Amino acid sequence: MSERVPLSVLDLAPVPSGVGAGEALRNSIDLARFVEELGYTRHWVAEHHNFPGIASSSPAVLIAHLASATSTIRVGAGGVMLPNHASLTVAEQFGMLEAIHPGRIDLGLGRAPGTDPVTAAALRRGPSQADEFPEQLGDLLAFFAGTHPRITAVPATGHRPALWLLGSSDYSATVAGHLGVPFSFAHHFASANTAAALAVYRDAFRPSQWLEQPYAMIGVPVVCADTDERAEFLARPSALSFTRLRQGRPIQLVTPEEAAEYEWTPMEEALLATWRQPQVIGDPSSVRRQLDELVERFRVQELMVTTMTHSHADRRDSYRLLAHAWHPAPAASPS
Repeated sequence: MSERVPLSVLDLAPVPSGVGAGEALRNSIDLARFVEELGYTRHWVAEHHNFPGIASSSPAVLIAHLASATSTIRVGAGGVMLPNHASLTVAEQFGMLEAIHPGRIDLGLGRAPGTDPVTAAALRRGPSQADEFPEQLGDLLAFFAGTHPRITAVPATGHRPALWLLGSSDYSATVAGHLGVPFSFAHHFASANTAAALAVYRDAFRPSQWLEQPYAMIGVPVVCADTDERAEFLARPSALSFTRLRQGRPIQLVTPEEAAEYEWTPMEEALLATWRQPQVIGDPSSVRRQLDELVERFRVQELMVTTMTHSHADRRDSYRLLAHAWHPAPAASPS
């Protein structure tokens, strides 16, 4: 491809074995500064709860620190799980972020709980509110626009961040299309439905005050290293973490050495095959080729890369190698 789409970062604030949550969060701040220098478009953090290997449980708090530590990169939530929160709270939090950092805040909204049923119940202190998502979303938009009939949300009114809908199914794709807002699909864990959901989004799209044409992004799990073999080695802890999650036993990321020594059962090998489907793993040229193929296949306008390695240094290196491969420096002029 002669001209490539923008690259962005999805950061889960991973907590590897031997590392505390505080260090993991400081690593996220360091990563935001680093990828800003590399030219990535946005840095998003995701809301997950009750996962020992993920520290990004409160996106609004972390985004405040990321935005203060950077100056040009867009920062935001990928996403806030709206059923876990009152719409007024989300409006006030992200309106405040937008007021302090105008033009740099993204609010990606999801409908899933981002956790297990027991934790979801503890967050909501009541029955599931998934079926109230349309009403919650309508209230949220009204708070930002200042059109709610009874409540003025300060400082949300007049300070609406860029709104995205996130999803792993057709539901959010349809809502995003009807609203005329950008749509980010969770290809990194729902790759079997990527093409169908994007088609639904484009078919449902209606031009709005925010977008004239559909704008689609997909999340892609990437591990890039100097060689294919090294990349496969570094990706193995993520495979084991995924397997444990699917077994209902989430863990922190182990070291690559520990993952390499692990003996997989036949049932776990089947889970490993599922994990492998969306993965982009390899040296810079291989990763670039695989991402080019994804862009061409799904006709997306942006890629959001998520990299999970045990070592923060390896995670930085992966993003660095990818950035340099994606937008290589021009060749020197002949003397």
